[in-house]
Amino acid sequence: VQLQASGGGLVQAGGSLRLSCAASGRTFSSYAMGWFRQAPGKEREFVAVISKTGVSTIYRASVKGRFTISRDNAKNTVYLQMNSLKPEDTAVYYCAADYLKVPPSTFPAEYDYWGQGTLVTVSS
Repeated sequence: VQLQASGGGLVQAGGSLRLSCAASGRTFSSYAMGWFRQAPGKEREFVAVISKTGVSTIYRASVKGRFTISRDNAKNTVYLQMNSLKPEDTAVYYCAADYLKVPPSTFPAEYDYWGQGTLVTVSS
């Protein structure tokens, strides 16, 4: 599967962005999907993951209540709605796919495919 992330940009603290990740190739609904991020000088960390059907989601504690992950299997797309953004959310955001994984993993090493990343910059 090939993943294409988009939607990043520069936003002021308190603002919102919506990231999209379009998938092509093998059956999208067979993949758990995740959003991860990596800030300069830091390790890649999970942000949110969603099960194949979209029923189950897991969020990083620091984004819970502000970010929402969702997917549209008919459109082969996963989204990350980010509200109340903070400067510490600044990072390159990556989407990833994990084939047939149940429940969805929060560990980047377990994901099979990765998008190219999209930069989110939150100014104070």
